Amino acid sequence: MDNQNKRREKTHRHRRYFLSRNSIYIYIHYIYIYIHTHELTHIYDPHMSSFASSSVAARSVLVQNKVASSGKRNQSKRVSATTQISASMAHKQRKMDIAEAKKLLDKTKTFIFDCDGVIWKGDSLIDGVPETIDMLKSMGKQLFFITNNSTKSRAGYLKKFTSLGLNITAENIFSSSFAAAAYLESIKFDGKVYVVGETGIGEELDLLGIKWSGCEADKGKEVTLSEGLYMDHDKDVSAVIVGFDRHFNYHKIQQATLCIRENPGCLFIATNTDAVTHLTSAQEWAGNGSMVGCIKGSTQQEPIVVGKPSSFMLDYIAEKYSIPKDEICMVGDRLDTDILFGKDGGLSTLLVLSGVTTEDRLLSPKNDIVPDFYTNQLSDLLEAK
Repeated sequence: MDNQNKRREKTHRHRRYFLSRNSIYIYIHYIYIYIHTHELTHIYDPHMSSFASSSVAARSVLVQNKVASSGKRNQSKRVSATTQISASMAHKQRKMDIAEAKKLLDKTKTFIFDCDGVIWKGDSLIDGVPETIDMLKSMGKQLFFITNNSTKSRAGYLKKFTSLGLNITAENIFSSSFAAAAYLESIKFDGKVYVVGETGIGEELDLLGIKWSGCEADKGKEVTLSEGLYMDHDKDVSAVIVGFDRHFNYHKIQQATLCIRENPGCLFIATNTDAVTHLTSAQEWAGNGSMVGCIKGSTQQEPIVVGKPSSFMLDYIAEKYSIPKDEICMVGDRLDTDILFGKDGGLSTLLVLSGVTTEDRLLSPKNDIVPDFYTNQLSDLLEAK
């Protein structure tokens, strides 16, 4: 009997031990879930005080990109708590009907549009866009156009809008080339920049008086490898900007790599990390994510991203024009940039199927980025007039 009692007592002790240990594990697990789903809500507080000449946006970009550098958790951390909660609640995707379109128009004072896939494809205007823009203007809506494409400056994009017959002012256009220059201005940058990209970035840097090299000057440069070959680099460069570049080459890769790795404190800035882009209306083409990926691979560093879905341009617009974010609707064709940009910024979101995202992809169980509404194309808003 004594042996049986001892065995029972030993069994009870083991049970108490495992229950206690499992309780601790469960408690730790819940703490992890809470931190994981809430930490991004503290990266940028929409109720923070004044933008303070873009300094808040600059800090926001830095914190967001620091979070994004955490290895395998990089992609999941980019999806905000709001988006994750929406997905976990199995929020039904809603194709916008006329009644909902009218409500959206009534409550929205400002519309922010992506360009590629929403306004145009390549150099072709999407049907009904001019009429829709004219209707929104007649209703007194404030319109802004944000593009992650850095190949043109704001002045360059104004020429494109004009050539397509759209009456838009330069002040209403925000490109990622502008965002890169504005970011440097916001941190009071006084160094030199090496640019991997096209003319848009250089033009925006010129407007701010920021010294730069690279860009078109390194177009067509070839590297002929030989025994003992050494490539010199500019020791004065303290920031590298990587934007979309149709003349991307090994010389540019090596120059950017050397500046980032060997110049103390050199910043690595990406205009965007889009996987694909619309160079023509016929098909999708590799986007700036492929260029940024090369430099990430060679430097083993994460860039500061200033284009969508980073909040930098949204914060800049909201502060400069004193626009409450709950009165803004983001219209885009990409889930992981446009819609995420809107969701993270506290905006209403409308996905159009005239660009990258198909309805199958949107409705896929694997998609966890949920727009408030979706529709075929921007001109569907005309039905609500």
